[in-house]
Amino acid sequence: MFIEHLPPESHTMTALRNELTPQQLAEQADKGEPEKGRWSQQEQILASVYDAVRYLEWTLKCVNTDKKAKTPDPPEPMRRPGAGPRKKKAQLTDKSANRLFELLQGGAA
Repeated sequence: MFIEHLPPESHTMTALRNELTPQQLAEQADKGEPEKGRWSQQEQILASVYDAVRYLEWTLKCVNTDKKAKTPDPPEPMRRPGAGPRKKKAQLTDKSANRLFELLQGGAA
């Protein structure tokens, strides 16, 4: 009973959350229970502000980049606790491009 009323950032609550499986963390995220996340609400808000500032900085760079130059890549959001690693973007190689072209032209697998 006392444990339920501890602040989310307390050592005890952090230790309990760290024992959760990725599936349990995902279920809590789906239920919208930020207090059960690995960060306190203040840390979550600060991360959101950090992401917003970086996005605004990126937007400013894009607006001031010469139209002929390559647009800078957008910033990656700060990784949140309980979130799995980001998936790498697929790179289109010459081999995969040729294979895709063959498939689009009616080539069999």
